[in-house]
Amino acid sequence: MSNKNIDDGVAFFDLPWDTKYFGLACSKAVLTKPILQSQWTVLKRKFGNYQFVSIENIDSNPSNAQMIGKDTTAFLADVNIQFRKKLNTSSRQNDIYRWKDTIKIHQNLKEEKGILEIADFKISKFTEDPELLKRGGAEVYHQWIVNSFGKNDKYFAVSRGCDNEINGFLLHSYEKNKCIVELIAVSKNKTNGGIGSGLFRNVEYAAYERGCDEIRVGTQVRNMGAINFYHKVGCEQIGCHQIYHLWNL
Repeated sequence: MSNKNIDDGVAFFDLPWDTKYFGLACSKAVLTKPILQSQWTVLKRKFGNYQFVSIENIDSNPSNAQMIGKDTTAFLADVNIQFRKKLNTSSRQNDIYRWKDTIKIHQNLKEEKGILEIADFKISKFTEDPELLKRGGAEVYHQWIVNSFGKNDKYFAVSRGCDNEINGFLLHSYEKNKCIVELIAVSKNKTNGGIGSGLFRNVEYAAYERGCDEIRVGTQVRNMGAINFYHKVGCEQIGCHQIYHLWNL
């Protein structure tokens, strides 16, 4: 993904993975603060070179939202809620949550069929946008997981039951001093067993031991189960970003 900074507060990216997967020219614009009319003019010219553009309005800035709605046919596809949990000595004390016999963290994990079987993510901007859905949007997260197997920079915390079958996983990675939670899923038959909390605590402990300062994770505003879960494990909300989809078909 190449970053083409237009000016302070505005970035524009090509999306080669999305382009290949969906079979059309894809890009992304990120607006980190209120943009000027001159910046917006440059952006709109760039939009015309792509069939699909994702526009991320950081912190849901009202003036940017008005400009997007007034000057384009883009629609609000998602609101991404960002969470953070600071890591400190209390994270080390979470050793009491470590289920040493049932949860293990793997780096460069080979493909596990059991992980794919429980990876059922219902709420996604890839399925709620009809154009993405008909181009395979329902399989994006599945492919995300497949692409993460066998990678040195990807880590899976995996929970197994007494029958040794996988009943939950948490895919994560590291970025400087941050641990990034990418995907978490628990078997439908085990949703009230504390598996999700156990997975998160394991990753929290491992991230602290690695020297990380915080855990970061994002989810969709309509995913109330995930939002409540991240509050439960001690995360605080730090961002609310609008995601617009612009189609030029």
